[in-house]
Amino acid sequence: MRARVGIGKARGRVTAPPSKSYAHRMLIAAALYRDECEVANVAFSDDINRTLDCLAALGCSFETDGANVLFHGRKPLVPGTEIILPCGESGSTLRFMIPIALALGGRFLFTCSERLCERGIDGYAELFRENSISCTATEDGFRLSGILKPGCFKVDVSSSSQYLSGLMMALPLLGEGSRIETAGELESSSYVDITQDVMRIASLPSSRLEVEGDWSNAAFLEAFNLIDGKVEVEGLNPGSLQGDRRYREFFRELSEGFAHIDISDNIDLGPVLFSLAALLHGAEFTGTRRLALKESDRAKAMLAELARFGVRSELENDRVTIHKSTLHAPEGPLEGHNDHRIVMALCLPLSIYGGSIEGAEAVSKSFPDWLETLEKLGIETEKTI
Repeated sequence: MRARVGIGKARGRVTAPPSKSYAHRMLIAAALYRDECEVANVAFSDDINRTLDCLAALGCSFETDGANVLFHGRKPLVPGTEIILPCGESGSTLRFMIPIALALGGRFLFTCSERLCERGIDGYAELFRENSISCTATEDGFRLSGILKPGCFKVDVSSSSQYLSGLMMALPLLGEGSRIETAGELESSSYVDITQDVMRIASLPSSRLEVEGDWSNAAFLEAFNLIDGKVEVEGLNPGSLQGDRRYREFFRELSEGFAHIDISDNIDLGPVLFSLAALLHGAEFTGTRRLALKESDRAKAMLAELARFGVRSELENDRVTIHKSTLHAPEGPLEGHNDHRIVMALCLPLSIYGGSIEGAEAVSKSFPDWLETLEKLGIETEKTI
């Protein structure tokens, strides 16, 4: 889908979409650790739907009611049957569900998009070896068989904190006597804090869990305020554990002049920060290495698209420099690189210069009504096939 974004200034008040990070974890906790439980304020993005699909495949019974999901327990798996878990493009779903499925034991086929297959599951390699788990890459996913038993589990967290979070959510299924040893440097540790928070909340005597607002997606909305917009985002928890709540600090630095910002713990903010740096005073970003491991190679993708506006930049292994440049309207449509955050970030310069983006449907991964939200804020958009 191609989306045209008109020239305009974003003005208005919107409610932050529900946090995808909290929703993944709360749905898993409600499905696996409660007999009856409701998860409220869920946005049914592509990624969240994949987690629900996988929970259904593992025997979890639930129904949806508006923005709520009501769980009614789990049926045991049929021994000897290969269970298909459709993860699509959701890295969280894949890496969370692998240890959970293996804790239940059996044969599983995790199906994934081509890009997610490329991103891989190497963080679990040692766990597979030490627990005699069979893992075979297929044309469209990974085939695993075996069972996890209580013990010491080793996981490499250097490429993603999702491996650690997945194991943390699986261990209660194994009973007592298990622990986790990590290898590599853990970045984006706030996501592990969210996992701990959800497990704490799930242990409380309540039949209802509620997903809080998403600071990560709110950043793309409040970014318009730095280019003469006036957007107020409601529904954010000021005491949230979400690491991307730091975006306001980064925005302030970008607005004051050429900034030096380390995004190693806030890697998902990379695209929106790059757009703002290009539109303001430029910036140097470090800790950018893991951008290559996302839905696209985000550093390369963003710099290629920003160059079409006249942005001068430099890309190194763990550093991105964006220079203050003389900008202009792009010639022809931009490319969304099948990446929701790339599409949203490019809407910032397009709101100044106008233009269109191919592959704009990628926003359905985390913010399905992104274009409609821009319309509500006064920026005209038009979808074409």
